[in-house]
Amino acid sequence: MPENWQAGGFGLYVHWPFCQSKCPYCDFNSHVAAHIDQARWRDAYLTDLARSAAETPDRVLSTVFFGGGTPSLMDPETVGAILEAIGKHWTLANDLEVTLEANPGSVEAGRFRAYRDAGVNRVSMGVQALNDTDLKALGRLHSVAEARAAFDVARSTFDRVSFDLIYARQNQTLDAWRAELTEALSMSLDHLSLYQLTIEDGTAFGARYERGLLRGLPDDDSAADMYFATQDIAEAHGLPAYEISNHARPGAESRHNKVYWHSGDWIGVGPGAHGRLSLDGIRIATDTPLAPGKWLELVEAKGSGEQSRSHVPTEEQATEYLMMGLRLSEGIDLVRYRAIGGTLPDLTNLTDLGLIEQENDTLRITREGRPLLNAILRELIP
Repeated sequence: MPENWQAGGFGLYVHWPFCQSKCPYCDFNSHVAAHIDQARWRDAYLTDLARSAAETPDRVLSTVFFGGGTPSLMDPETVGAILEAIGKHWTLANDLEVTLEANPGSVEAGRFRAYRDAGVNRVSMGVQALNDTDLKALGRLHSVAEARAAFDVARSTFDRVSFDLIYARQNQTLDAWRAELTEALSMSLDHLSLYQLTIEDGTAFGARYERGLLRGLPDDDSAADMYFATQDIAEAHGLPAYEISNHARPGAESRHNKVYWHSGDWIGVGPGAHGRLSLDGIRIATDTPLAPGKWLELVEAKGSGEQSRSHVPTEEQATEYLMMGLRLSEGIDLVRYRAIGGTLPDLTNLTDLGLIEQENDTLRITREGRPLLNAILRELIP
């Protein structure tokens, strides 16, 4: 059986933890800092990359993803130095995908050209809403006009551009969401990430919700109607869902995220970055400190930003593959699932309900079953 990195791909995730402000719905590892020593951070990334490369020789790297935080606040020279080092450490795929996340408020045409010249070939923009009132409620610093201008800059600079939108927002109606999504799809997009607003513990929205102050959230039925409308409208515009929350024209899917969903191998570098590596036949989970200063000091003291690594048992590997792979419309390879050690219960009930389908050695969730993925997984996972 091929190793995980051969079956699912091999990628690199670089986490930039800094933002201009903390959005009230965000539970990612992001921090606001008055001053960032770019040279110090650049040196730390390069040190950690060298250490990671030493234990993953003879691999072909297919994707790089600069996530955050707001990576478009990184100096282009920092991005360029990282990508130059990557090219020296690994054999690169001929179609290497290099994605950088950006907020519309941090976009400058010259800066984007510098990222492109450094090797970035795909940008993912955190637009989140095409309504100024809702952008303000979401704590975003940009306006719709700024988002559109940033998108035009990105489109003229990169071959591949994606952006995110959040739906089921406060006081949002189904008709309003239909109109907003249709407007987004008119912008010559090839990829859209469309997320239902979720209220996470530890966020400002979570605290407001607990106090009964987050009013106007759609009920479950209204949110479900928005989900199905999203599928219909995006598909009609040529961007079918290839994953629960992601839509793309054929061939424009995020190859980096598919490394996760295919249970490939990836290196996680930076504060709060997680990784999965197959080394000497053993699946390893790695993690790093959440605090930016702690990660930086760890790299400088020990040459590695990892704070721990652990063996992933075969049963857990199978569960991860099932949970991640069934998010994809293509489903999972049952031959690989069984080879990892996975087993399935009797599928008759879920099949009769039209929630899953099995075709030869492929198991997938149906279109009707996708909104119920978590409930289906509870039935499938031992």
